[in-house]
Amino acid sequence: MIRHHVDRVLESVSSSRAAARCAVAASWRRSFAKHGLDPAAPPANRDLDPDRLGQQREASGRLLHLAEPRLDELFHMIAHCGAAVFLTDQDGLVLSGRTSAGDAEAFRSWGLEPGADWNEARQGTNGIGTCIAERRALIVHRDEHYMAQNIGMSCIDAPVYGPDGALVAALDVSSARADQTESMNQLIAAMVNRLSMQIETDLFRDHFSGRRILIAGEESAGAQLLAVDRDDIVVGATRAARQSFGMAREGRIERRPLRDLTGEDAAGLEGAERGAVLRAITRAGGNMSEAARELGIGRATLYRRMKRLGVSERPQDLSQD
Repeated sequence: MIRHHVDRVLESVSSSRAAARCAVAASWRRSFAKHGLDPAAPPANRDLDPDRLGQQREASGRLLHLAEPRLDELFHMIAHCGAAVFLTDQDGLVLSGRTSAGDAEAFRSWGLEPGADWNEARQGTNGIGTCIAERRALIVHRDEHYMAQNIGMSCIDAPVYGPDGALVAALDVSSARADQTESMNQLIAAMVNRLSMQIETDLFRDHFSGRRILIAGEESAGAQLLAVDRDDIVVGATRAARQSFGMAREGRIERRPLRDLTGEDAAGLEGAERGAVLRAITRAGGNMSEAARELGIGRATLYRRMKRLGVSERPQDLSQD
């Protein structure tokens, strides 16, 4: 099986057509041609560097403070699957993780624990490293990994962007179960994507805590948030909002009046947001958990949003809006 995998990888990286057809093949080619990795190589030295981990955890202190509850939430949803949750920095260094007591040693043997480096340049195609390299959510399932040593794993990842639009982390769910299916991966991917966007939202709201935060666009399209000052000047935008409105993908943005950017003032956007919440609750027949799922947010987040927008959860009040 390992020999077959190595042969398949080497055949693929020798073909430019394969790299053009398949995103995983493109990553395999990078692993081979750019990083000089041998897919048949034994596991690299996985000795952890506690000093580096400590430094990066300190540098990522605010991220960890805000993300830890989200990691707990995600782990609660997937722990029964024998999977684990990890958060890395922007370079693929694992900062924090959640594993069940019975699975912790197995994940350590795979090199998945705080302090481990899963950058693509070190491990070849893998969920964490390739997510960071390509700046996109993805699934790397079993023999889609580059290194033969990693083909027993399934990894589901999404990038996390900071308030300035720059990549700050990758959120990962990994499983080494033999019965892990691609359909299960897709279900987990939806959870990972939602939680990564919630971490982005938490970071953005924390950074712009003294500004009004407005939702621009459909919630399902991503965390499209704008921060505006008291004069309705846009002073901040999430990565998704930057892409939607043609702003610089990261770094400082050009300050612009909200109406010039969106065609609406703050009251108009807040009204649209309130309408979206009311429609979701109405479609769900007052079931808040179902309404939250439709909006792509957590139940607690929905209640906070309802309070901010003045939306009651009582059916008789909803019908009058």
